[in-house]
Amino acid sequence: MLVFWEKGYEAASIPDLLKAMGLSRSSLYETFTDKETLYLEALQHYKQIRQQKRNLLIQATSAKAGIRQYFEQHIAFAFDKDSPKGCLITNAAIGLDSPDEPIRQLIQNSFEELERAFYELLHKGQQTGEIDPKKDIKVLSHLLLNLNHGIPVVAKVNTDTKIAYDMMNAVMEML
Repeated sequence: MLVFWEKGYEAASIPDLLKAMGLSRSSLYETFTDKETLYLEALQHYKQIRQQKRNLLIQATSAKAGIRQYFEQHIAFAFDKDSPKGCLITNAAIGLDSPDEPIRQLIQNSFEELERAFYELLHKGQQTGEIDPKKDIKVLSHLLLNLNHGIPVVAKVNTDTKIAYDMMNAVMEML
């Protein structure tokens, strides 16, 4: 997973993958069939690891607090010096020049699941009176999804977390 995360799909060579995984070429192909299948497995594994962060939205008792907590964790992860830059799913979406259908579908599903989690939490916030019922929560969920994918892109080129926190705070004020 780390080789794809650090280099991207196209730049990750078979020798790089073999070295990182400690496998022989025959074992790699026997287990995963091809590089594309290994990449899909890596994306699915990453998505499972990141589910903990998405659970902050699902389990939140307050819409605004849940969204803030999610993005605080997201910013900390995006700017973590011990992790590869960016988000593997975001990087994969940016690198989709000629997408393989299963990879494109996994990325699309990931986007839709996160947007739905934002939407459902905003809807809960409207029901409890925390979010103004006149707010278009569909648009706000799109905005939050884009903030989610924008933060790791910014983190790849700028190490100042203040920018990400300022973006988060500006969007939080819109809620």
